[in-house]
Amino acid sequence: MTISPANNMDVKRRNRVNTLRCILKSDRVSQMELTQKLALSWPTILQNVKELTELGLVREDGMYASTGGRKARAYAPVRDARVAVGVDLTADHVSVVLTDLGGNLLKQATGALRFSLEDIYFKYLGGLLQRFVEANGAADRILGVGMALPGIVDGERGVLRESYVLELRNVPLSRFTQQIPWPCRCLGAAHAAGLAEFRGEEGDMVYLSLDDTVGGAILRDGGLCLGDHLRAGEFGHMTLVPGGRRCRCGKAGCLDAYCSAKVLSDHAGGSLSAFFEELRSGDAEKREIWREYLEHLAMAVNNLHVAFDCGVMAGGRVGACLEEFGELLRALLAERNPFEQDASYLKYSRRPQEAAAVGAALTQVEAFLEEL
Repeated sequence: MTISPANNMDVKRRNRVNTLRCILKSDRVSQMELTQKLALSWPTILQNVKELTELGLVREDGMYASTGGRKARAYAPVRDARVAVGVDLTADHVSVVLTDLGGNLLKQATGALRFSLEDIYFKYLGGLLQRFVEANGAADRILGVGMALPGIVDGERGVLRESYVLELRNVPLSRFTQQIPWPCRCLGAAHAAGLAEFRGEEGDMVYLSLDDTVGGAILRDGGLCLGDHLRAGEFGHMTLVPGGRRCRCGKAGCLDAYCSAKVLSDHAGGSLSAFFEELRSGDAEKREIWREYLEHLAMAVNNLHVAFDCGVMAGGRVGACLEEFGELLRALLAERNPFEQDASYLKYSRRPQEAAAVGAALTQVEAFLEEL
Protein backbone atom coordinates (compact mmCIF):
# COMPACT_ATOMS: atom_id res chain seq x y z
CA MET A 1 0.00 0.00 0.00
CA THR A 2 1.40 3.40 -1.00
CA ILE A 3 1.11 6.27 1.47
CA SER A 4 0.18 9.52 -0.26
CA PRO A 5 2.42 12.57 0.32
CA ALA A 6 -0.41 14.25 2.25
CA ASN A 7 -0.85 11.25 4.53
CA ASN A 8 2.91 10.95 4.95
CA MET A 9 3.08 14.58 6.07
CA ASP A 10 0.24 13.96 8.51
CA VAL A 11 2.11 11.00 9.99
CA LYS A 12 5.29 13.08 10.36
CA ARG A 13 3.36 15.91 12.02
CA ARG A 14 1.61 13.54 14.40
CA ASN A 15 4.92 11.93 15.36
CA ARG A 16 6.43 15.37 16.01
CA VAL A 17 3.47 16.38 18.19
CA ASN A 18 3.63 13.13 20.15
CA THR A 19 7.36 13.60 20.66
CA LEU A 20 6.79 17.05 22.11
CA ARG A 21 3.95 15.81 24.34
CA CYS A 22 6.23 13.09 25.69
CA ILE A 23 9.03 15.57 26.39
CA LEU A 24 6.62 17.97 28.08
CA LYS A 25 5.73 15.22 30.55
CA SER A 26 9.41 14.74 31.46
CA ASP A 27 11.85 17.03 33.17
CA ARG A 28 14.72 15.35 31.33
CA VAL A 29 14.73 12.59 28.73
CA SER A 30 17.11 10.91 26.26
CA GLN A 31 16.45 10.04 22.64
CA MET A 32 16.62 6.36 23.52
CA GLU A 33 13.92 6.80 26.14
CA LEU A 34 11.78 8.60 23.57
CA THR A 35 12.13 5.77 21.05
CA GLN A 36 11.01 3.30 23.72
CA LYS A 37 8.10 5.36 25.01
CA LEU A 38 6.78 6.30 21.56
CA ALA A 39 7.74 3.15 19.65
CA LEU A 40 9.32 5.28 16.92
CA SER A 41 12.57 4.74 15.07
CA TRP A 42 15.80 6.40 16.15
CA PRO A 43 16.06 8.55 12.95
CA THR A 44 12.46 9.74 13.44
CA ILE A 45 13.09 10.78 17.05
CA LEU A 46 16.39 12.41 16.04
CA GLN A 47 14.65 14.50 13.38
CA ASN A 48 11.74 15.42 15.65
CA VAL A 49 14.01 16.53 18.48
CA LYS A 50 16.09 18.57 16.04
CA GLU A 51 13.00 20.37 14.68
CA LEU A 52 11.56 20.99 18.15
CA THR A 53 14.89 22.37 19.33
CA GLU A 54 15.03 24.74 16.36
CA LEU A 55 11.53 25.92 17.26
CA GLY A 56 12.72 26.72 20.79
CA LEU A 57 10.34 24.21 22.38
CA VAL A 58 13.06 21.76 23.48
CA ARG A 59 16.63 22.34 24.67
CA GLU A 60 19.70 20.22 25.24
CA ASP A 61 20.28 19.53 28.93
CA GLY A 62 23.72 17.99 29.25
CA MET A 63 24.61 14.31 29.09
CA TYR A 64 23.57 11.23 31.03
CA ALA A 65 26.22 9.30 32.91
CA SER A 66 27.87 6.60 30.84
CA THR A 67 26.62 3.03 31.31
CA GLY A 68 29.63 1.60 29.51
CA GLY A 69 29.10 3.03 26.07
CA ARG A 70 28.66 6.44 24.54
CA LYS A 71 27.01 9.01 26.82
CA ALA A 72 23.41 9.82 25.91
CA ARG A 73 22.46 13.45 25.32
CA ALA A 74 19.62 14.72 27.55
CA TYR A 75 16.78 16.95 26.41
CA ALA A 76 14.36 19.06 28.43
CA PRO A 77 11.14 20.90 27.54
CA VAL A 78 11.01 24.67 27.32
CA ARG A 79 7.50 24.79 28.70
CA ASP A 80 7.29 28.57 28.89
CA ALA A 81 8.34 29.06 25.26
CA ARG A 82 4.64 29.65 24.66
CA VAL A 83 1.97 30.63 27.17
CA ALA A 84 -1.80 30.95 27.22
CA VAL A 85 -4.23 33.07 29.19
CA GLY A 86 -7.30 31.58 30.81
CA VAL A 87 -10.30 33.56 32.06
CA ASP A 88 -13.06 32.35 34.36
CA LEU A 89 -15.90 34.83 34.08
CA THR A 90 -18.68 34.71 36.67
CA ALA A 91 -21.52 36.93 37.79
CA ASP A 92 -19.44 38.81 40.35
CA HIS A 93 -15.75 38.22 39.71
CA VAL A 94 -13.14 37.44 37.06
CA SER A 95 -10.17 35.11 37.49
CA VAL A 96 -7.23 35.27 35.08
CA VAL A 97 -4.38 32.77 34.81
CA LEU A 98 -1.25 32.29 32.75
CA THR A 99 -0.26 28.71 31.90
CA ASP A 100 2.65 27.16 30.05
CA LEU A 101 2.67 24.36 27.47
CA GLY A 102 2.66 21.78 30.24
CA GLY A 103 -0.54 23.17 31.71
CA ASN A 104 1.30 24.54 34.74
CA LEU A 105 -0.16 27.58 36.46
CA LEU A 106 2.42 30.38 36.22
CA LYS A 107 0.49 33.43 37.39
CA GLN A 108 -3.02 34.18 38.56
CA ALA A 109 -5.15 37.13 39.57
CA THR A 110 -8.71 37.35 40.82
CA GLY A 111 -10.85 40.41 41.35
CA ALA A 112 -14.42 41.43 41.99
CA LEU A 113 -16.16 42.53 38.80
CA ARG A 114 -19.94 42.55 38.50
CA PHE A 115 -20.98 41.17 35.11
CA SER A 116 -22.78 43.42 32.68
CA LEU A 117 -23.61 43.07 29.01
CA GLU A 118 -22.70 46.72 28.50
CA ASP A 119 -19.72 47.78 26.33
CA ILE A 120 -17.93 49.34 29.29
CA TYR A 121 -17.68 45.92 30.98
CA PHE A 122 -16.01 44.27 27.99
CA LYS A 123 -13.74 47.24 27.44
CA TYR A 124 -12.57 46.96 31.05
CA LEU A 125 -12.12 43.19 30.65
CA GLY A 126 -9.98 43.63 27.54
CA GLY A 127 -7.81 46.21 29.30
CA LEU A 128 -7.46 44.00 32.35
CA LEU A 129 -6.17 41.11 30.22
CA GLN A 130 -3.70 43.32 28.36
CA ARG A 131 -2.30 44.66 31.63
CA PHE A 132 -2.05 41.13 33.03
CA VAL A 133 -0.13 39.88 29.98
CA GLU A 134 2.21 42.88 29.90
CA ALA A 135 2.88 42.75 33.66
CA ASN A 136 3.99 39.14 33.31
CA GLY A 137 6.20 39.73 30.26
CA ALA A 138 4.17 37.35 28.10
CA ALA A 139 3.16 39.55 25.16
CA ASP A 140 5.63 37.97 22.72
CA ARG A 141 4.81 34.36 23.72
CA ILE A 142 1.05 34.33 24.06
CA LEU A 143 -0.92 31.77 22.05
CA GLY A 144 -4.30 33.23 22.84
CA VAL A 145 -7.04 33.46 25.43
CA GLY A 146 -9.43 30.77 26.61
CA MET A 147 -12.61 31.95 28.32
CA ALA A 148 -14.73 29.81 30.65
CA LEU A 149 -18.35 30.93 30.80
CA PRO A 150 -21.00 29.69 33.25
CA GLY A 151 -23.50 28.05 30.93
CA ILE A 152 -23.97 26.07 27.75
CA VAL A 153 -21.49 27.24 25.13
CA ASP A 154 -21.91 26.39 21.45
CA GLY A 155 -18.43 27.05 20.10
CA GLU A 156 -19.26 25.80 16.62
CA ARG A 157 -22.04 28.36 16.20
CA GLY A 158 -20.31 30.97 18.35
CA VAL A 159 -23.14 31.38 20.87
CA LEU A 160 -23.62 31.24 24.62
CA ARG A 161 -26.89 29.34 24.46
CA GLU A 162 -27.94 29.75 28.04
CA SER A 163 -26.55 30.90 31.37
CA TYR A 164 -28.70 30.97 34.48
CA VAL A 165 -25.83 32.57 36.36
CA LEU A 166 -25.45 35.50 33.96
CA GLU A 167 -29.17 35.48 33.09
CA LEU A 168 -28.41 35.31 29.39
CA ARG A 169 -29.71 33.36 26.42
CA ASN A 170 -28.37 33.13 22.85
CA VAL A 171 -25.66 35.77 23.15
CA PRO A 172 -22.88 35.75 20.50
CA LEU A 173 -19.51 34.75 21.95
CA SER A 174 -17.98 37.63 20.01
CA ARG A 175 -19.69 39.90 22.53
CA PHE A 176 -17.40 38.52 25.25
CA THR A 177 -14.21 38.61 23.19
CA GLN A 178 -14.62 41.81 21.17
CA GLN A 179 -12.09 43.82 23.20
CA ILE A 180 -9.45 41.06 23.47
CA PRO A 181 -6.57 41.49 20.96
CA TRP A 182 -5.61 37.80 20.78
CA PRO A 183 -7.27 34.66 19.38
CA CYS A 184 -10.04 33.52 21.73
CA ARG A 185 -11.79 30.24 22.47
CA CYS A 186 -14.83 29.91 24.73
CA LEU A 187 -16.29 26.90 26.54
CA GLY A 188 -18.49 26.12 29.52
CA ALA A 189 -16.85 26.61 32.91
CA ALA A 190 -17.55 23.09 34.20
CA HIS A 191 -16.26 21.56 30.97
CA ALA A 192 -13.13 23.70 31.24
CA ALA A 193 -12.53 22.60 34.83
CA GLY A 194 -12.97 18.97 33.81
CA LEU A 195 -10.37 19.36 31.07
CA ALA A 196 -7.90 20.85 33.52
CA GLU A 197 -8.42 18.02 36.01
CA PHE A 198 -8.01 15.20 33.49
CA ARG A 199 -5.51 16.48 30.97
CA GLY A 200 -3.27 13.64 29.88
CA GLU A 201 -5.29 10.99 31.71
CA GLU A 202 -6.56 7.78 30.16
CA GLY A 203 -9.88 6.07 30.78
CA ASP A 204 -13.22 7.62 31.65
CA MET A 205 -14.15 9.99 34.46
CA VAL A 206 -17.08 12.09 35.60
CA TYR A 207 -16.31 15.55 36.96
CA LEU A 208 -18.83 17.10 39.36
CA SER A 209 -18.40 20.84 39.89
CA LEU A 210 -19.70 22.10 43.24
CA ASP A 211 -19.65 25.88 42.94
CA ASP A 212 -22.38 28.48 43.21
CA THR A 213 -24.06 26.30 40.61
CA VAL A 214 -23.65 22.56 40.17
CA GLY A 215 -22.34 21.38 36.82
CA GLY A 216 -19.90 18.90 35.48
CA ALA A 217 -18.23 17.14 32.61
CA ILE A 218 -18.05 13.64 31.18
CA LEU A 219 -14.58 12.74 29.97
CA ARG A 220 -13.43 9.84 27.85
CA ASP A 221 -9.67 9.36 27.54
CA GLY A 222 -9.21 13.01 28.49
CA GLY A 223 -11.67 14.32 25.88
CA LEU A 224 -15.08 15.86 26.50
CA CYS A 225 -18.36 14.14 25.72
CA LEU A 226 -20.66 17.03 24.86
CA GLY A 227 -23.97 15.30 24.12
CA ASP A 228 -26.46 15.90 21.31
CA HIS A 229 -27.35 19.38 22.58
CA LEU A 230 -24.07 20.27 24.36
CA ARG A 231 -25.72 19.63 27.72
CA ALA A 232 -23.75 16.58 28.81
CA GLY A 233 -22.60 17.13 32.39
CA GLU A 234 -25.49 19.42 33.40
CA PHE A 235 -25.81 17.36 36.57
CA GLY A 236 -27.19 20.29 38.54
CA HIS A 237 -30.56 19.80 36.87
CA MET A 238 -30.97 16.11 37.62
CA THR A 239 -33.98 15.62 39.89
CA LEU A 240 -32.69 14.67 43.34
CA VAL A 241 -35.79 15.22 45.48
CA PRO A 242 -39.12 15.04 43.59
CA GLY A 243 -41.23 18.06 44.48
CA GLY A 244 -38.38 19.47 46.55
CA ARG A 245 -36.70 22.87 46.71
CA ARG A 246 -37.17 25.29 43.85
CA CYS A 247 -34.20 25.50 41.47
CA ARG A 248 -33.13 28.60 39.56
CA CYS A 249 -34.21 26.79 36.36
CA GLY A 250 -37.80 26.94 37.64
CA LYS A 251 -38.17 23.22 38.34
CA ALA A 252 -38.42 21.59 41.78
CA GLY A 253 -35.96 19.24 43.45
CA CYS A 254 -32.88 19.74 41.24
CA LEU A 255 -29.45 18.77 42.55
CA ASP A 256 -28.39 22.41 42.22
CA ALA A 257 -30.89 23.39 44.91
CA TYR A 258 -29.28 20.96 47.38
CA CYS A 259 -25.58 20.82 46.57
CA SER A 260 -24.47 24.19 45.25
CA ALA A 261 -21.92 26.12 47.30
CA LYS A 262 -24.62 28.69 48.03
CA VAL A 263 -26.52 26.12 50.07
CA LEU A 264 -23.65 26.39 52.54
CA SER A 265 -22.50 29.99 52.14
CA ASP A 266 -26.05 31.31 52.65
CA HIS A 267 -25.76 30.07 56.25
CA ALA A 268 -22.57 32.08 56.82
CA GLY A 269 -23.32 35.55 55.51
CA GLY A 270 -22.59 34.57 51.92
CA SER A 271 -19.06 33.36 52.66
CA LEU A 272 -18.17 29.72 51.97
CA SER A 273 -14.83 30.06 53.77
CA ALA A 274 -16.67 31.41 56.84
CA PHE A 275 -18.98 28.40 56.78
CA PHE A 276 -16.07 25.97 56.84
CA GLU A 277 -14.28 27.99 59.49
CA GLU A 278 -17.32 27.67 61.74
CA LEU A 279 -17.57 23.98 60.87
CA ARG A 280 -13.91 23.58 61.80
CA SER A 281 -14.55 25.25 65.16
CA GLY A 282 -17.26 22.69 65.96
CA ASP A 283 -20.39 24.80 65.44
CA ALA A 284 -23.33 22.41 66.01
CA GLU A 285 -25.67 24.13 63.56
CA LYS A 286 -23.06 24.05 60.79
CA ARG A 287 -22.36 20.36 61.49
CA GLU A 288 -26.01 19.54 60.96
CA ILE A 289 -26.20 21.61 57.75
CA TRP A 290 -23.04 19.92 56.50
CA ARG A 291 -24.39 16.46 57.26
CA GLU A 292 -27.59 17.15 55.35
CA TYR A 293 -25.55 18.53 52.46
CA LEU A 294 -23.37 15.40 52.36
CA GLU A 295 -26.38 13.09 52.46
CA HIS A 296 -27.74 14.74 49.31
CA LEU A 297 -24.30 14.81 47.71
CA ALA A 298 -23.77 11.11 48.43
CA MET A 299 -27.04 10.31 46.69
CA ALA A 300 -25.96 12.28 43.61
CA VAL A 301 -22.42 10.90 43.47
CA ASN A 302 -23.67 7.34 43.89
CA ASN A 303 -26.15 7.86 41.04
CA LEU A 304 -23.34 9.12 38.79
CA HIS A 305 -21.12 6.19 39.71
CA VAL A 306 -23.87 3.66 38.99
CA ALA A 307 -24.80 5.37 35.71
CA PHE A 308 -21.29 5.75 34.29
CA ASP A 309 -19.37 2.96 36.07
CA CYS A 310 -16.20 5.03 36.39
CA GLY A 311 -14.48 7.34 38.84
CA VAL A 312 -16.22 10.51 40.00
CA MET A 313 -14.22 13.61 40.91
CA ALA A 314 -15.71 16.30 43.12
CA GLY A 315 -14.36 19.72 42.24
CA GLY A 316 -15.30 23.35 42.56
CA ARG A 317 -15.05 25.36 45.76
CA VAL A 318 -16.86 22.77 47.87
CA GLY A 319 -14.92 19.91 46.29
CA ALA A 320 -11.70 21.62 47.35
CA CYS A 321 -12.78 21.24 50.99
CA LEU A 322 -13.76 17.57 50.88
CA GLU A 323 -10.31 16.23 51.64
CA GLU A 324 -10.55 17.90 55.04
CA PHE A 325 -14.28 17.59 55.66
CA GLY A 326 -15.36 14.64 53.50
CA GLU A 327 -14.79 11.59 55.71
CA LEU A 328 -18.52 11.24 56.30
CA LEU A 329 -19.16 11.45 52.56
CA ARG A 330 -17.02 8.38 51.90
CA ALA A 331 -18.88 6.47 54.61
CA LEU A 332 -22.23 7.43 53.09
CA LEU A 333 -21.04 6.43 49.62
CA ALA A 334 -19.78 3.04 50.80
CA GLU A 335 -23.15 2.47 52.46
CA ARG A 336 -25.07 3.41 49.31
CA ASN A 337 -22.89 1.45 46.88
CA PRO A 338 -25.14 -1.39 45.62
CA PHE A 339 -22.24 -3.57 44.49
CA GLU A 340 -19.60 -3.44 47.23
CA GLN A 341 -18.95 -1.41 50.36
CA ASP A 342 -16.43 0.85 48.67
CA ALA A 343 -16.08 4.55 47.96
CA SER A 344 -12.55 4.60 46.53
CA TYR A 345 -13.97 5.68 43.15
CA LEU A 346 -14.52 9.18 44.58
CA LYS A 347 -11.60 11.44 43.71
CA TYR A 348 -10.82 14.88 45.04
CA SER A 349 -9.87 17.82 42.86
CA ARG A 350 -6.20 18.04 41.90
CA ARG A 351 -6.61 21.68 40.87
CA PRO A 352 -8.78 23.25 43.55
CA GLN A 353 -7.61 26.72 42.53
CA GLU A 354 -8.77 28.22 39.24
CA ALA A 355 -9.46 24.91 37.46
CA ALA A 356 -11.93 26.49 35.01
CA ALA A 357 -9.51 29.25 34.01
CA VAL A 358 -6.65 26.77 33.58
CA GLY A 359 -8.84 24.47 31.49
CA ALA A 360 -9.86 27.39 29.29
CA ALA A 361 -6.21 28.32 28.74
CA LEU A 362 -5.45 24.72 27.82
CA THR A 363 -7.78 24.94 24.82
CA GLN A 364 -5.24 27.33 23.28
CA VAL A 365 -2.31 25.09 24.27
CA GLU A 366 -3.98 22.04 22.73
CA ALA A 367 -4.77 23.93 19.54
CA PHE A 368 -1.10 24.96 19.27
CA LEU A 369 0.15 21.41 19.85
CA GLU A 370 -2.28 19.89 17.35
CA GLU A 371 -1.35 22.40 14.66
CA LEU A 372 2.41 22.18 15.25
